[in-house]
Amino acid sequence: MRRVLAFVVVLFLAGCSAGTDPSSRAEGPARAGPAVFGPGAAGVGDPYFPESGNGGFDVAGYDLRLRYTPEKGLLSGTATIKATATQDLSRFQLDLTGLAVRAVTVNGVAAASRTGGGELVVTPAAGLRRGSAFTTVVRYAGRPVRVRGGEGWHRTSAGAYAQGGFTSASTWFPVNGHPSDKATFALRMTVPKGMAAVSNGVPGRRTKSRGTVTWRWSVKKPMASHRAFVAIGDYRVTSRQHRGRPVVTAVPAWYPGTGALDRTAEIADFLATRFGPYPFDAYEATAVGVPPADPGLVARDLARQWFGNSVSVRGWQDVWLSEGFAVYAQWLWSEHAGGPDVDESARDLYDTYPWQALPALNPGVKGLASQGPGVRGALTLHALQRRIGDERFFGLLRAWATGHAYGTVTTADFVAAAEQASGQDLAAFFDVWLSGRYRPTY
Repeated sequence: MRRVLAFVVVLFLAGCSAGTDPSSRAEGPARAGPAVFGPGAAGVGDPYFPESGNGGFDVAGYDLRLRYTPEKGLLSGTATIKATATQDLSRFQLDLTGLAVRAVTVNGVAAASRTGGGELVVTPAAGLRRGSAFTTVVRYAGRPVRVRGGEGWHRTSAGAYAQGGFTSASTWFPVNGHPSDKATFALRMTVPKGMAAVSNGVPGRRTKSRGTVTWRWSVKKPMASHRAFVAIGDYRVTSRQHRGRPVVTAVPAWYPGTGALDRTAEIADFLATRFGPYPFDAYEATAVGVPPADPGLVARDLARQWFGNSVSVRGWQDVWLSEGFAVYAQWLWSEHAGGPDVDESARDLYDTYPWQALPALNPGVKGLASQGPGVRGALTLHALQRRIGDERFFGLLRAWATGHAYGTVTTADFVAAAEQASGQDLAAFFDVWLSGRYRPTY
């Protein structure tokens, strides 16, 4: 396998029972009386990615049964999507980019379909009543592509990988591609014998047949679709148990060790003392290229499982609620491991941060991957810790992570929670730290 100079670390988890975000579910059972069927919206109205996600239904789970042929770069198989209609639907859409659809059924009956502009439009043989559960099966194939900013499917000399990204999931399976619609996830990936297929969640039984091997993975608690991940290639995959959960590590076979990935369980245990119980039932660490030597990077990615995958943003303008916590977790781990304490880490960045140019809240599409959501978000959290004190601050974080587990949140929700925990009016505080165009008073 071609040696990748940069590393990509992905930490993805799996759970044991399905859950829901009450704010996104259909209200009540299917209605009686005549229905007026109409098409579901082409997007959820996110200001950054208006066409991401889709309206009219809520996904409960994805079950992917796929095959990848490395020498051809070909991905093929079926996606079974269980959902509930949130309106009387005449047709609905799924996000799908660059792949050809061969057939679609809804509740076992052939459905009309067309693709274009990153969308799969499905028209079932009969309308779907609000509140009714339905199952869509999509048979598809093709050579996956990349999308904005290099997100999506990456073909390598001996395999491929699809790392999580804002819009990356649609490059390898049909998806309601927005974090506001969370779902369970299962993958069966068939690859040539001798290769590994690593994905989210708990590893299942491996089966071999006619020169191929099928790898199984499952996530049984709702996760954000943009966190879906797969890596195919010559990986050394190891598994052990920690506190009753599997800890899976995958690194390129040519690399002699696992770098800082072998400290995944240790770091997760420490973060649990700050954020509350670990929200999923498996730990997984995969390095597509060279594993990181810095355990702080592992801490950063692990934090996203509490704040990003379990507690997800309702809109991308609030992404600091994931990325700020990720950077802050890195500072917490540094202090715990005997490095600079959190205050030192914050002060080093406070003096040089471009406050006028980079907000944490609503950074714009081009600012999503900037220091704004991550570094400025972390500086805001540290300033809040100093203002309300350690006991109230970490109590707030634990209550936030557990109270909104497997749901979606906004910045307004966090401000309200912080005010309730502290007994203070914090509106002006958050305005200055998250979005102000001058350097706040430290």
